[in-house]
Amino acid sequence: MKPLLLSKSVPAAGSRAADYRDLTKPRISVLVLFTVAAGALLASESVPDPVLILHTVLGTALVAAGASALNQLLERNSDALMRRTENRPLPAGRLQSIEVLLFGIVVSSAGIFYLAVALEEPVAASIAAFTLASYVFLYTPLKRRTTLNTLVGAVPGALPPMIGWTAVRGTVDAEAIVLFALLFLWQVPHFLAIAWIYREDYARAGLQMLPVIDESGSMTGRQMVGYCLALIPISLAPVGLHMAGPIYFAGALAIGVGFLLTAIGFLRQRTETHARRVLRASLVYLPAVFALLLLARI
Repeated sequence: MKPLLLSKSVPAAGSRAADYRDLTKPRISVLVLFTVAAGALLASESVPDPVLILHTVLGTALVAAGASALNQLLERNSDALMRRTENRPLPAGRLQSIEVLLFGIVVSSAGIFYLAVALEEPVAASIAAFTLASYVFLYTPLKRRTTLNTLVGAVPGALPPMIGWTAVRGTVDAEAIVLFALLFLWQVPHFLAIAWIYREDYARAGLQMLPVIDESGSMTGRQMVGYCLALIPISLAPVGLHMAGPIYFAGALAIGVGFLLTAIGFLRQRTETHARRVLRASLVYLPAVFALLLLARI
């Protein structure tokens, strides 16, 4: 007896599960949740509360998953025009808009509710809600209107460690602001490198990324260098706030200068190869700085 064949219009259960997983952008979420956990650990004055940190990470994971789904819903038409995103579940037609809308709303709302109920401090849930709203309703539509979308998007992108911090402390302290500034400044060269590598894709989709209108790349390079320069003193601020000592100072300075040198390299030779070096350096820089901060706490 021949096995039953699934219709091409009805994806297999495993395939649909993979599509819903892809809606959550798991690779990006891992870095986000790392900074949430780091913020909570750094805010803990004594022995960290593992249950509180677990609640914070789980709630934020739900918010991040829902936000990513809603972002893909709003960008489904532009995603269909870009080679790097054309195979996402919505533009490829494997999921329908209504199910992605429901998934995004239910999951993100559940995350905010979870944070509000599971944590004693309400500030973390409020910051998570603002992160969701600014990412979906400000950053996402601005990508089609202005190159300033990168700066706007850097705000919700820099809030996760503050979610972790306020889950423990309940207040936005100077240390939390430094963590926010660190992540905010880091994002600009990181995303400009990505936008340069995929500038043709972004132009095809009508997205207003700086490298799309800056054909020579000179302005893109100057901004990379400028934000990397600003990142160095901000990354050293934890020493002045007694969050870290001389070992952190030396380590943060060294990797900050390394990151800056890749940006200078791109400014001098505005090629895809140099943009990829900036991108790789950014992916090393952020985990390394947070790891040094966490080691300094021990």
